Amino acid sequence: MASEKKKRRSISTFAILLAVMLLVSAATWLTSGQSYTDGETGETVAVAGASLSDIVMAPINGWHDAGDVIGFVFCLGAFLSILTATGALETGIHVLVKKLKGKEMVLIWILMFLFSIGGTTYGMGEETVGFYILLAATMMAAGFDPMVGAATVLLGAGTGVIGSTVNPFATGAAVAAAVDSGVTVNMTIVYVEAGILWIGTYIIAALFVTKYAKGIQSGKGSILTSEQIAECRAAYGGATEIDDSVKLTGRQKVVLVLFALSFLIMILGFIPWGSLHEGIYNALSPTSFLTGSGLGDWWFDDAATWFLLMGVIIGVIGLEDRSKLVSCVIAGFADMIGVNLVIALARATTVIMSTTGMGTWLVEASVTALSSSGLPAPIFGFLDYVLHVGLSFLVPSSSGLATLSAPIVSPIVAGMGWSVETSIMINVAANGFVNLFTPTCGFIMGGLALARVPWETWVKWAGKLLAIIVVLVAVVLTAAMMLLS
Repeated sequence: MASEKKKRRSISTFAILLAVMLLVSAATWLTSGQSYTDGETGETVAVAGASLSDIVMAPINGWHDAGDVIGFVFCLGAFLSILTATGALETGIHVLVKKLKGKEMVLIWILMFLFSIGGTTYGMGEETVGFYILLAATMMAAGFDPMVGAATVLLGAGTGVIGSTVNPFATGAAVAAAVDSGVTVNMTIVYVEAGILWIGTYIIAALFVTKYAKGIQSGKGSILTSEQIAECRAAYGGATEIDDSVKLTGRQKVVLVLFALSFLIMILGFIPWGSLHEGIYNALSPTSFLTGSGLGDWWFDDAATWFLLMGVIIGVIGLEDRSKLVSCVIAGFADMIGVNLVIALARATTVIMSTTGMGTWLVEASVTALSSSGLPAPIFGFLDYVLHVGLSFLVPSSSGLATLSAPIVSPIVAGMGWSVETSIMINVAANGFVNLFTPTCGFIMGGLALARVPWETWVKWAGKLLAIIVVLVAVVLTAAMMLLS
């Protein structure tokens, strides 16, 4: 039985995404003819069943729709390929693991918190892709398994997104949509609720990951099969085998400083400084000389340019044979083809819902039905959360869901004298929760594929934690709706 389990093949990520796309396409046929309001024109239009051309073209259209993210991932791949070729990353992992011997659990807590800061401030998601293989290799070198590394990234950033404070793509979009519909929003309440959700889910997730990591240290084994572990070791290279004699050279130290600086600047570029402090935003405006956008106004094209540039600089400094620089760039692009195909296919489902109008109709019909039900505030808050969890499977984009839902929910909630701020956080937290595991989220599928962690294994491993988080968030938001209404 044990050998049969080890030989069992996982379901292909592409098969999962293709099945989801086909199921959504079939759902458009069932909802064809249902009317909804076009958000741009204000006209009443009907859902159109997906045609054969819509389905066949969806993966290609998904590639175009996710073009900025795909370009970013390609350039990130080139950056990591050059970095790996310098040997600084592998040596740095060895040195780090030696220094943290016996303190690995502290490292998990610290890294998860840093990722959660990225999540709560600017919705760190696609930007995490490059960290999956790095953290997976580091955690294997520390005596754990790739799941610990993948979880550190995904749950760290994900818990921050659940409690988004100034995240412009989630909280910012929902607040803007509510204000545009004539509703006043008390941002202090939003920040307090977001902070509670952020810290609460982060602590629970970190405890869950460290408990699993301790289990591996004590010999309980990994959820991954021996075959999968072997595949991971082959993919990660020598970074998982610790050599106690290795030391960083001066050149490698410079390379690692540039590596850290690259990600630090990226984070500074995505944080919405204009929403936080006008003075800081104005002070950073001169940084637009590089990409045309100052720090705080970056998008994926800016980040892609930055990583490609830093990759070249690292190559010039760190490669002994600089003639290998171009081949490293090409190899890095090649490494990311599979990841980008996953991202494109995941986006294909979103494209079909957008093209047919089913996503907009579903959100509008569901929210309107719930809002007009005449339920007490706490019951409404709980059911609104359940509704948005369901809607987030079909509309994984935080800004997309906020733009569709908030203009409908916020005026009704305000008219009933209930907490608009809580309804906004219901939208944000529900979407953030679903994006911890939904297969329609490109960066999750891409990151897990890069770390060689099967999606279905991730869902099985994280199942209990996800159940705890969904209940915790429901209790907090239901209580908030009751106390503030």
